[in-house]
Amino acid sequence: MRIDKYLWCVRYFKTRNIATTACKKGHVKINGATVKPSRDVYPTDKIEVRKEQVSRHLTVLDIPPNRVGAKLVDIYRVDTTPKENFEHLELLKHAKDHYRKQGTGRPTKKDRREIDEYLDDTFDDDESNS
Repeated sequence: MRIDKYLWCVRYFKTRNIATTACKKGHVKINGATVKPSRDVYPTDKIEVRKEQVSRHLTVLDIPPNRVGAKLVDIYRVDTTPKENFEHLELLKHAKDHYRKQGTGRPTKKDRREIDEYLDDTFDDDESNS
């Protein structure tokens, strides 16, 4: 089975087109070598997929006949991704939350609420002083 079809069948990618694009960009390796989307996959192959800035490692156990349900995926592959890779992903998520610098771009919904609260408080204080 082709590598792009295999990755789609075991639900690493939502569509085959996305899996093919990932192979063309060099995000997929089999046994350490970057592969084209048409490369065949065999049992015991070690695949490395770079997705969402995390390198996921898996070992092929068997070839599925078709796209399988999420509960059946473990029959066809073993995920050997180190936990450090997922910890790195968590750190990236937290870093993105605090990345936006104040005063750049449009205000977020939260910023807008804070501005409105501040303006409401300021106008309430002005009316009470008059």
